[in-house]
Amino acid sequence: MPVKIRLQRHGKKGKPFFWIVAADTRAKRDGKFLDKLGIYNPNTNPATIELDVDGAVKWLQNGAQPTDTARAILSYKGALLKKHLAVGVKKGALTEEQAEEKFQAWLDEKAGKIDAKKDSLTKAKEEEKAKALEAEKAANAKREAEAKEAEEAEAAAAAKAAAQTEEGEPEANADSEVSAETAEEAQSEEKKDA
Repeated sequence: MPVKIRLQRHGKKGKPFFWIVAADTRAKRDGKFLDKLGIYNPNTNPATIELDVDGAVKWLQNGAQPTDTARAILSYKGALLKKHLAVGVKKGALTEEQAEEKFQAWLDEKAGKIDAKKDSLTKAKEEEKAKALEAEKAANAKREAEAKEAEEAEAAAAAKAAAQTEEGEPEANADSEVSAETAEEAQSEEKKDA
């Protein structure tokens, strides 16, 4: 019975979630499987991968062929390296301890790279938030300054109108009405400019 290590799709539309399984090649994509080896969630950044490395190595040694995507995942998690080291132990090129030591060194290096990527993503998010906050503060300051200018213009027009009405001259009253209209026009033009 030919066996493949492949992905079995789960999740919902637009949000795929995969199981990594060992299945008969004749079985449907989402059908029967022989062994569940792990999960793969591409929706997170970086992608979440949980894999039973020893189980995957066992299936690889028994002749299971991974699909292209499954091969990339197995390589990423070190299952192919562990299989390679196991062959070296079987041939006598390495001892079991040396093979395990090499595998652990590789895992530590890989974990360091993943942590560095997560840190860089976190820093990028924080910088983006800081830029957005600064832009919002600048927009708020501009809006407050425009509101203050409009209030001062209104107050000046009201004071001018009050001064002219106190004089009590009929000509001044007519002039105050004209000046009030011009003040309103000036305010509307300022609003249009903003």
